[in-house]
Amino acid sequence: MPGAVATGHSHRPTTKQRNKGFKSRKATKGQLRDTAKGRIEPGQRKTIHQQAMSKLDRKNRAKQRQQEKAREHARETSVFAGKDGAPRNVAVIPLCVDGDAVAAIKALNESVEAEAEIKEGCFRVPVTRFKQKLQYFPVTRDLTACLDAARVADFVVLILSAEHEVDPLGELIIRSVESQGMSTLFTVIQGLNKIEAAKQRLSVISSLKSYITHFHPEQEKLCSLDNRQECANLMRSLCNTTPKGVRWRDERSWMLVEDVNFGGESTVVTGVVRGKGLKADRLVQVGDWGTFQIERITAAPLAAQKPEGMAVGGAEGDALDAPTEDQDELAELAPEEVNMEDDDMDAASAVPEQKKGVLLDEHHYFSDDDQVIALQMPKKVPKGTSKYQAAWFLDGGEESEDGSDLEDFEIEDALEEEPARPEDGIEGAAGDVAMTEGAPTEYAKSVAFVEPDEDEDAMGLEAYRKQKRSEAEDDLEFPDEIELHPNVLARERLAKYRGLKSLRTSPWVEEEDRAHEPEEWRRLLQIQDYQAARIRSAREALVGGVAPGTRVHVHLRGVPSEVRASHSSGRPLALVSLLRHEHKRTAMNILINLPADATAPIKSKEELVVQYGPRRFVIKPLFSQGGATPNDVHKYCRYIHPGQSAVATFMGPVAWGSMPALFYKRIVPGEATPHDDDESDLPLKLVATGTTMPPSTSRVIAKRAILTGHPYHIHKKIVTVRYMFFNREDVEWFKALPMWTRRGRTGFIKEPLGTHGYFKATFDGRINPQDSVGVSLYKRVWPRPAEPLRGLLLDPEQVPDLVEDDAMDADAE
Repeated sequence: MPGAVATGHSHRPTTKQRNKGFKSRKATKGQLRDTAKGRIEPGQRKTIHQQAMSKLDRKNRAKQRQQEKAREHARETSVFAGKDGAPRNVAVIPLCVDGDAVAAIKALNESVEAEAEIKEGCFRVPVTRFKQKLQYFPVTRDLTACLDAARVADFVVLILSAEHEVDPLGELIIRSVESQGMSTLFTVIQGLNKIEAAKQRLSVISSLKSYITHFHPEQEKLCSLDNRQECANLMRSLCNTTPKGVRWRDERSWMLVEDVNFGGESTVVTGVVRGKGLKADRLVQVGDWGTFQIERITAAPLAAQKPEGMAVGGAEGDALDAPTEDQDELAELAPEEVNMEDDDMDAASAVPEQKKGVLLDEHHYFSDDDQVIALQMPKKVPKGTSKYQAAWFLDGGEESEDGSDLEDFEIEDALEEEPARPEDGIEGAAGDVAMTEGAPTEYAKSVAFVEPDEDEDAMGLEAYRKQKRSEAEDDLEFPDEIELHPNVLARERLAKYRGLKSLRTSPWVEEEDRAHEPEEWRRLLQIQDYQAARIRSAREALVGGVAPGTRVHVHLRGVPSEVRASHSSGRPLALVSLLRHEHKRTAMNILINLPADATAPIKSKEELVVQYGPRRFVIKPLFSQGGATPNDVHKYCRYIHPGQSAVATFMGPVAWGSMPALFYKRIVPGEATPHDDDESDLPLKLVATGTTMPPSTSRVIAKRAILTGHPYHIHKKIVTVRYMFFNREDVEWFKALPMWTRRGRTGFIKEPLGTHGYFKATFDGRINPQDSVGVSLYKRVWPRPAEPLRGLLLDPEQVPDLVEDDAMDADAE
C-alpha cells in the first residue's frame, strides 16, 4: 500500500502539443545525414566494395570468385594434366660438401614405390600413386649447373647436411639461386639418422631451420630423407602443388633440353615446350651456346605415347612449325649504310668551328658569330630505308594501354634522389640566407693588383694543395676534383668538357659529342617508346606457335663445331625463345644494388660478369646516378660504395621487361683488395644484384670535373681567385662558366688579372675567407660493349681445397 508521502514519479504530460514539421522541397546535407542516422543508401556508395548487397548477390559474387579461381588453377595445371601431360621439373641441389643428389632422389622414389633408373642428366619418373610424372635433374656443387637447373625448374629441392655446415661455395650457390629468381622451394636434410642422440637431432633441425629461414622465411617445414613418411609427404607436394613460376620466364617459350643430337647440317634438341607457344620465327638462346635460328620444329612423342593423344597431333617427325618470311635475323647491329639522321647532320666528319670559349648549355659565349647551337633534332628514318633496316628504328607506335597486366614496377622510384649540392648548379645555391662572412675583410676598398713572383706563387700552390689534399681525405668534400699542372693548358686538357648551369635541367647538345662516340653507336637499336614496344613484343608471344606441353624436336641452324666438344650431358641445358628484337644491341641499363655488408666498393669500368634472363656477359659497366631528370643527364659515379644503388650501363642485347640481374667478380689468386676482409678463398664472388631497366641510347652519362681555387682578396662581393687557372688564356676560355662555393654562393668571372691565371669574380653575397671557389665541367662518357661469357662461371676444379679442408675438419671432429 503506497505511503502518504508523495514521491518523484509523474505521468507523461498529455497537454503538450507537437506541430508537424515544414516539408521543404530540398534538404540540406546535414538534414540528410541526420535522417540517415549512419546508414548509406546503395546508390551513394562510391566503389563496388562499398555497395550494400543482398544475401543472394553476395552468394553469387562468392560463387563467381570461386569459379574464376578454379579456371585459373586449371589453366596453370593444364600442362601437367592427362596421360601425355608435361612432367614437373625438379632440380635437386646439394649445398654441403657431403650432399648427394642421387641418394636424395632414391629416397624420395622409394617412399612412394616409384621405380626408375637414375642416370646422368635429366630423367623421368612416373609416380602412379599421384598420377603425375616428375623429371629430376640432380646436379653437383657446380655453380653454373645449379643456376641453369634452377632457371628451368618448377620445384627446387635444396639438400642440407646434418653433419657438415654450409661452406662458402654452398652459400654462394644459395644466394645466386635466390637472386636470379626461382619457383617453389623445398628443403631436405640428409644424414639425420647418423646422429645417435635423439635430443641432439632436434637441435640440429632447429639450427638448420634457422639457417634456411634467413634466406627463405617461408620454409616452415624441413623434410628428413631418413624418414619415409616425410619423404612421401614431400612427393605428394611435388605432384600436387601448383608451382608459382618465374615471371620473365613465363612470358616466353622455354624448355629443358632432354637430348641433343649433333647432326651434319643442323643440331636437334629435344624437350617439352613450356611457357608460351614456341614459334619458329623467333630466335632461341640455348644455354651459353649462343643465339640461333630455328630451321623447323617436329613432333617427338615418347614411345609409350599414342600419336593421337598429343596436344598438337602428329607422329614422330611430323612438322609442327616452320619459319616464314618474318623470321628474325641474327644481326646485332643495324647495317652500316643506314644513318640515323640526314647526311647534313653528320657532325663527326664536319670540321669543327673555331670558338673562343667553352660550351655552356647550348651556347658558345664570346664567339665572333654568337651563334646558338641547335638542340637535338628529332630522329627520323632516311628515305629509301628497306623494311629490314626500318626494324632498327622503334618508334612509339600505339600508346601503351593503362591497366595492362604487363606493366612493370617503377624502378626509378627505388632510387632515392640525392639532395642538390652547390656543384650541381642552380639547385644547390644557398638562396636568400644570412651572409657567410666570418669576419670583416682586412683588405682596402680598392687595391691595385701586383703580379706575384713565380717562385713564391709555386711554393704557395704546393702548400695549398698539400693542405687541401689532407682535408679531402678527411671529409671527401670534392670527390670529382682534379688538379691541373701549372704547365698544362686547361683548354686543351679539358677540350671535351662543357659547362652546365644545372645538371638536372640544362639541355645537352649531342652534336658536340659526335666526334667522340663509339663507331657502333649509331647502329644500335633506337627505342622511342619503350613501354609500347615492350607490350607489342610481349603480346606477339601470346598467340600461335607449338602449344605448351608438346614434346618436340627443335632443329637449329649454324651451331658451331666447338659446342660439340664442350657439351656435357651431365649439365642442364635450357632453350629459351627470345621475343622480337631481343637479339639486337642497345644501351642496356641495370639498377645495381651493393649490399650494406659489402667489404669493398666497386669501381666503374671494372670487369664484372653479369647474368640477366637466359644470358651471361662479361662487361665493364659505367655507373651513374639514377632518378628521372628533365634533360635525361645523369652524373657519372667513379665508385659504388656499400649500401648504395646506381645504374650500370653497357652495350648489350635488349631485354624486354624487368629481369633479375646478378653481378659476379673474378678474384685473381694472391691479389687482395685493401678493403676485402672476406675469408672465402673462392675465385668468384657475388658482389651485387640488380634489376633490368628500360634501355636508352639517349641517356647521357656526364663525367664531372671540378676545378677549385682559393679566394685571395675579398672585398664585399668581389673576390680575387687564384690557383684555379695558371694563364690568362684559360681564364678567357672558361669565363662563361658559373662559379660556386661549397657554402652555396654563386657567381661569375668578371675579368682576368695578370698572366698567372688570377681573376676577379663577383658573387651573390659575401663569402667566407675559409671557403673554396669551384667550377663544374662535364663531358659525356660512352658505355662499352659486352662480350658473351665463354666457359663456366666457376670451374669446379678451381675449388678442390675447400672440399678437402671441409673433409679434414669433419674427420677431426
